[in-house]
Amino acid sequence: MSTASFILTLSCQDQRGIVQRVSGFLADHACNILDSAQFGDTQTKMFFMRVHFVQEDGQFSGEALRQSFGSLADAMGMTWDLHDATVKPRVLIMVSKIGHCLNDLLFRYRSGLLSVEIVGIVSNHTDFYQLAASYNIPFHHFPLAAGASAEAKQAQEHKILDLVKTHQVDLVVLARYMQILSTPMCQALRGKAINIHHSFLPSFKGAKPYYQAHDRGVKLIGATAHFVTADLDEGPIIEQGVERVDHAMGPETLTAIGRDVECVVLARAVKWFVEHRILLNGHKTIVFS
Repeated sequence: MSTASFILTLSCQDQRGIVQRVSGFLADHACNILDSAQFGDTQTKMFFMRVHFVQEDGQFSGEALRQSFGSLADAMGMTWDLHDATVKPRVLIMVSKIGHCLNDLLFRYRSGLLSVEIVGIVSNHTDFYQLAASYNIPFHHFPLAAGASAEAKQAQEHKILDLVKTHQVDLVVLARYMQILSTPMCQALRGKAINIHHSFLPSFKGAKPYYQAHDRGVKLIGATAHFVTADLDEGPIIEQGVERVDHAMGPETLTAIGRDVECVVLARAVKWFVEHRILLNGHKTIVFS
């Protein structure tokens, strides 16, 4: 007897009976709930839910469940999705010349700590083609010269979007990709692109944040993983991390500590995304543990 495993995510206006109707639907369709989490936002009056369930008798296919649940979702005004939990999400990583986050993600992928399929690595430089080859992952060099024209940038981004479409990419990870994405690019990747910012946003934006932090004598440094939007470094925040520092540490030490934080924060955000634990709530996120 085969067992099908699914994850249902949904959001809608908060109202009576959501949990009862969802759990009743699953029971009526021979499904058993493994774990469930929900949250009602009293400010926005929105309700969010994630349910992991299995079906052991094969009575209903995934498509049949989708079609049947669609009627309930329409009646309750839900935004929802049903994911096959056995399918590894397809990930495209983008990087420039700083590779610690890329290296960390690849190690977690190879070690089985991230349940993903990395379909390629995109870079505007060639620094990491050998690293990509060592993991047998396709490397795509799409150069973009400093001061490139809008037309050249558009052509480069079209190549990236072609990869996203061709390889049916579920998530694009900007692992220190040091190029600002255009508004059309951000719109095309809405809700499926995560960036790691080398600062505890919103402080110390711009170049060399650890040097800015050192000049200000900060006692905490951090990193922020967020969804990519057209508003630079202002997308919905997924995860943040901090480390305590002191006056004896120079900017190089702060940078080294900060890069460790970046790796951990980005890995958590990617893991939560591929496990379908993140739901958008306006300019914020709901992250179910």
